[in-house]
Amino acid sequence: MSPRMPNPSLVVPDVLPPMRALVKAVNSVDVPLQTLVLVHLRVSQINGRTVELPKKQREFEEAGEEDHRLPLVERWREQTCFTDAERSVLALAEAATRIDGREDPVSDEVWEEAAKHWTEVQLAAVVLHIGLVNLWNRVNVVTKQEPVDWRINPKKWTPMTSRLPAAQQAQ
Repeated sequence: MSPRMPNPSLVVPDVLPPMRALVKAVNSVDVPLQTLVLVHLRVSQINGRTVELPKKQREFEEAGEEDHRLPLVERWREQTCFTDAERSVLALAEAATRIDGREDPVSDEVWEEAAKHWTEVQLAAVVLHIGLVNLWNRVNVVTKQEPVDWRINPKKWTPMTSRLPAAQQAQ
């Protein structure tokens, strides 16, 4: 697959800095980074923007990744390794991403379950994060941007890198 054009956020002047500022603001809220990574991965899977994740624990360890649950995200409802709080935002992410043709895509039940586990500020950050991931996914799909290979840099495929120490961001 060859991109149709460079990423639009790099083409339109002055777009990338405010987008990065929005990501930074969302990341400043006290939502665990790994929770945002799980949400990012699930939204991207729904949108067809998956990354190839390691299948073996050794590959995770070699890459410095600690969360061996990532390959299980697509089937999170069937797994017991996700917390109730994580499950609540994964359900919210799915509902908010699959809005086409639904009268009430995000049911009160889904919302209330998430609200049991997260403060209003945390929930607002998760909602904005879901929107940002959907935005990036759609921009990348339309312009045929290549997905980042997880094995090259496991942190590069997620926009939450503003939380990482500068040394890790440069990798």
